[in-house]
Amino acid sequence: MAAWPVPPPRDDAGDRDLRVDQPATSAAGLPGVTHALRVGVAQMGVRRTALTLARVNQPGGFDCPGCAWPEPAAQRRAHAEFCENGAKAVAEEATLRRVTPEFFAEHPISELATRSDHWLGQQGRLTHPVIRRPGADHYTPIGWDDAFRLIGDELRGLDSPDQAAFYTSGRTSNEAAFLYQLFARSLGTNNLPDCSNMCHESSGVALLSTIGIGKGSVTLADLHRAKLIVVVGQNPGTNHPRMLSALERAKRDGATIVAVNPLPEAGLMRFRNPQRPGGLIGAGTPLADHFLQIRIGGDLALFQAIGALLVEADAVDTDFVDSHTSGYAEYRAARAGLDWSAVTAATGLYKAQIVEVAKLFAASDATIVCWAMGLTQRQDSVDAIREIVNVQLLRGMIGKPGAGLCPVRGHSNVQGDRTMGIWHEPPAWLPALGRRLGVPMPTATGLDTVGAIRAMRDGEVGVFMALGGNFAAASPDTDVTVAALASCALTVHVSTKLNRSHTVPGATSLILPCLGRTERDRQAGGDQFVTVEDSMSAVHASRGRLAPASDQLLSEVAIVARLARATLPDSPVPWEAYQADYRTIRATIAETVPGFADFERRVAEPDGFVLPHPPRDRRTFATASGKAAFTVSPLTVIEVPPGRLLLQTMRSHDQYNTTIYGLDDRYRGIRGGRRVVFVHPDDLTALGFTDGDQVDLVSEWSDQVERRASAFRVVSYPTARGCAAAYFPEANVLVPLDSTAAGSNTPTSKQIVIRLEPA
Repeated sequence: MAAWPVPPPRDDAGDRDLRVDQPATSAAGLPGVTHALRVGVAQMGVRRTALTLARVNQPGGFDCPGCAWPEPAAQRRAHAEFCENGAKAVAEEATLRRVTPEFFAEHPISELATRSDHWLGQQGRLTHPVIRRPGADHYTPIGWDDAFRLIGDELRGLDSPDQAAFYTSGRTSNEAAFLYQLFARSLGTNNLPDCSNMCHESSGVALLSTIGIGKGSVTLADLHRAKLIVVVGQNPGTNHPRMLSALERAKRDGATIVAVNPLPEAGLMRFRNPQRPGGLIGAGTPLADHFLQIRIGGDLALFQAIGALLVEADAVDTDFVDSHTSGYAEYRAARAGLDWSAVTAATGLYKAQIVEVAKLFAASDATIVCWAMGLTQRQDSVDAIREIVNVQLLRGMIGKPGAGLCPVRGHSNVQGDRTMGIWHEPPAWLPALGRRLGVPMPTATGLDTVGAIRAMRDGEVGVFMALGGNFAAASPDTDVTVAALASCALTVHVSTKLNRSHTVPGATSLILPCLGRTERDRQAGGDQFVTVEDSMSAVHASRGRLAPASDQLLSEVAIVARLARATLPDSPVPWEAYQADYRTIRATIAETVPGFADFERRVAEPDGFVLPHPPRDRRTFATASGKAAFTVSPLTVIEVPPGRLLLQTMRSHDQYNTTIYGLDDRYRGIRGGRRVVFVHPDDLTALGFTDGDQVDLVSEWSDQVERRASAFRVVSYPTARGCAAAYFPEANVLVPLDSTAAGSNTPTSKQIVIRLEPA
């Protein structure tokens, strides 16, 4: 292992060295530890790696910039409270590699646009604000004051504030998110698309309509107490690896675990816990007792069938249903007529498999259902999640220990950003905020992510600003998204590192480099900390300690506050005070946002505090009836024409969202490349292809537009029959912009009909 950081790659290998091995049958263990340390040392060096990783997810330290999985209580926290992918996320941010003005002088934008996402991200931290002026092919340095003045002039010159869109990534802190929405709304628009629109929006819509709050109802302690845990459409071994520790603890205490997924995933087969000697070098702990290899899109039918079987068996918590729910009679009548032939066609499962799992639900007095984007990115996603709610209501599994609903969020503060008002809908507390600050607030619904892309495409939005994220790579219908961004008069990206979005600039484009979670944030009022909210509604502090990557970096809070002052010079909002001392921001939040009273004192506790959740805490429901709502949905079967496959996009193990850490996916046997498509061997035979063939993926949708992802290697893999999988962002080009989930408008990245064509 090298003792010093490794320079950024000059060569862009792409898939040149791609090879395919056997998939893994366990997750983590010694390979995870050695890989994490190797990445850390390559990016940070030995000493910096040791010092930085020791502070991850610790009291007084910083929140991991990766996923939103919660930490155990401070007194029970491990010294190494991070996972392999968390270590990679920290290494990418705390890297000693730098992207300087000299880099941009050497590399024209037209050249950067040809580079892979992996190569771009590996170049290091951005050090200076830069601008691409109209007609130019290079980014060049610009001073901060000039940058803010340029953006402010452009925004004030718009005919309407609704001609601007303000996107947010889930990495943004509570303080920065609150200021950002306040800035956009002080300008006069609710155009606040965010990354949640593309992932768990379906969860929020389904939960809000059924239990009265768009958040999950469990705590980490509930996971530990559960007797039955059902993990649906989720791959925790790659996307939320610390969740495996919670599953292991529950399993050791007697819980049964059911995995429901189109692909077998190593992390749910066996977990080799690196915190235990037996996991580090031993066999580890088997996790899933039952694996339902469901067809893509079959989850709604599965939970309808489980509900029907529970009703038929009289396995209903009638006291809970009678006291705390509405709509049960209609639900019961609908389930009485269940079409089992449609269920088996939709799920690809045998009835006996579903009956066996339904018996587990009936026997358990503490059940949690977890899910992620396997459920949220389909046309029927909202209804599918409502069916999960139905089953949990039947059994009275809300508001009791060890039970509940658990949408597992992705990015580390995506839930907190929504709590802070990052939403294209005006939050209920917005009028009170406006009155407190003396600012009229917009009331019309704004643009979500899909709406913002359409508006840019159609010339209705000419200014696009992103607070973090990689919008071009994260969004659907890549060609349409790229053209939409390029059509803007001004694009602005607040970023820590180079990414794909910087290579598709508007006529004028700015990259504004910001501090990361790991870095010291010193303002006029002294050293600052920020706060985040995890996937289970716990709010805690995050304090960076490293010296900033450049003396030119500003915090996200400072960028928003200074931009607001440049754009709205007569605003009564105390932007300068907010920037100088983040306690003033938290004071405003405490007076405005429900659940944040006494914010400053409570967040100073080692564990922070947990936000109120009425269904969990008191079995009260903020719905129209005042009760949790049973719902009735049609049973849908996704029809796939002969000779076609149903594709889902997914992450590799060397990836977090659109950040590509490396070119391996060792859990699935992929080394040195990413342009692969996983297809069942029997489907390959039926389609006339073999493992190793080079193919183009062509999606088919009702608009008859050809969307093609070229030059993919076919990998024979034990997927569900009729289904296929490929990595995003490479496969995002196949997702039609207008193919979205009913009710949430989330792109259907888990429901793409494709054909394979020889490359």
